[in-house]
Amino acid sequence: MTTRSTNQDWLARTPETALEPDLPICDPHHHLWDFRPGGVQKRYFLDEMLDDLAGGHNVVSTVFIECGTMLRADGPRPMRFVGETEFANGQAAMSASGQYGPARVAAGIVATAELMAGDSVGAVLDAQIAAGNGRVKGIREGAFWHPSPEVRNHRTEPPEGLFGRDDFRAGFRQLAARGLSFDMLCYHTQIPEAIDLARAFPDTTMILNHLGGPIGIGPYAGKADEVFADWRGKIDAIAALPNVVIKLGGSGMDVMGHDWESRPAAPSSRDVADATRRWYEHAIQAFGPERCMFESNFPVDKSGFGYTVVWNAFKILSEGYSASERAALFHDTAARVYRL
Repeated sequence: MTTRSTNQDWLARTPETALEPDLPICDPHHHLWDFRPGGVQKRYFLDEMLDDLAGGHNVVSTVFIECGTMLRADGPRPMRFVGETEFANGQAAMSASGQYGPARVAAGIVATAELMAGDSVGAVLDAQIAAGNGRVKGIREGAFWHPSPEVRNHRTEPPEGLFGRDDFRAGFRQLAARGLSFDMLCYHTQIPEAIDLARAFPDTTMILNHLGGPIGIGPYAGKADEVFADWRGKIDAIAALPNVVIKLGGSGMDVMGHDWESRPAAPSSRDVADATRRWYEHAIQAFGPERCMFESNFPVDKSGFGYTVVWNAFKILSEGYSASERAALFHDTAARVYRL
């Protein structure tokens, strides 16, 4: 029996049928976890994800992104993170059996490691790769940091300026030699730091998460136009670097300030498309479809809308693009970048 989200009744007030149900999708950003504090989905395993996938979209593969779940209870601290990869790989193996449907959930895994450990992090990276049985494609270490107490930092409480630290970069150098990409989780105010990191490591593929993290709460509440103008300039700058690609999603997170939860019913796909269009359209214009990938960010974004709704919104947003451009946005960029 699957676990319901705490807002399931609210989501159910906005039922939708999947648009263009044959369009292949690689969902390159979702989590799997249990005992999750906060949020609307305390448990999200393969079964819960399959419930969301049952809405009718043609999701052929997915990428699991680290989220601090199922860490080993003992052993050296740096190696405890390997437990998460072991868990995700187990869920992926179940999906790969074909007994749970055609989608290959967690076909790729983005693990984590404490890169500030410097050269010694190499042993952890090797252990992560081994635990993934060929599925570990990259590393993410969250850098969300902001001086305002109204804007939450990443759960790992990273220091200010993580991407520029010498010890972090010493560890970061270990990625390229192992063929690992890096998922950059930062706010739009930190994009200049991400640019500097990408310039310093041109041989490492970097994936900017969640549209580059535009903030719409705290000191930025009610200033969407001002934030958009600032974000747009930063996006143009980072898009000029050929080793950076971008994930288009994350609009369900409360930090972006859309305040979906205050509505009497969950937003429709048209609502989501209308409210977010300029952000997505500019990112695609800056990077080009071949360096963009739509993402669900589930179950985090489930606080704002349903799985069927968000992919319908992406399909609405991309109606004006060619067949090859849409193939890139929905599947091909993600499959190429994560080597699925």
